[in-house]
Amino acid sequence: MLTPSSAIINIVKIFYSLVAFVIIVGAGSILIFKKKTLAPAIPKSSSVITTVKPASFDKTKYSIDSPGSIWWIVNKKRPLPSNYVPNNLIVPDVALRLDKSAEQMHLSSTIAGPLKQMFDAASVQGYKLMLASGYRSVAYQKQLYDGYVAKDGQTAADKYSAIPGTSEHQTGFALDVGRVDHKCELDQCFGSTPEGIWLATHAYEYGFIIRYTQGKETITTYEYEPWHLRYVGTDLAAELHKNGLTMEEFFGLN
Repeated sequence: MLTPSSAIINIVKIFYSLVAFVIIVGAGSILIFKKKTLAPAIPKSSSVITTVKPASFDKTKYSIDSPGSIWWIVNKKRPLPSNYVPNNLIVPDVALRLDKSAEQMHLSSTIAGPLKQMFDAASVQGYKLMLASGYRSVAYQKQLYDGYVAKDGQTAADKYSAIPGTSEHQTGFALDVGRVDHKCELDQCFGSTPEGIWLATHAYEYGFIIRYTQGKETITTYEYEPWHLRYVGTDLAAELHKNGLTMEEFFGLN
């Protein structure tokens, strides 16, 4: 039998045990609460798909009016400055139709590198190309044009030859391309040759476009010329190729 003092001691022990238990349980509850409170929220997955709209093409990157700009548009309604001569003409390191001393074997140095890359790429695939005609001074263009007018009349000549002072060739950014064997040279049948087909398919990859395309004669005012290339840089060339547009259409010129 427990004595009164022993019973009191046991009660005190039990009391302190209960207090300790309550403290331990309370502390644990506080820690659990803090963990739940401080734990970062896990984002819920969303079924909404966001799409990024591609940036629109910057039509102001280069001028279409400034001489020397790779986007400079020259046509019958947009003549060159009087007696304009590019200040960076060189003979490109490609196969040439004429001797290096000939005026027509020069081009703007801006396009010499891309032209060589394009000709080299064609050569790897078995297509041998040459520069048939590049830069033309206004004096030489007049000689050509007057000869065509005398031969075919002005109305006919205007469909395939530029009036002096309005020729893209004078910019240094335009050129006529031919096969090294001269087959279909400066003739529409060039477009049906393997070389012509390769150019129509791949020229844009090097920054060149077929300037006077088939079906766009009323816009360009020139007959289809699958041999006539114009350098505009890879960005614009890709855009025109993708959409099948002329420079006049793309920039909204009448």
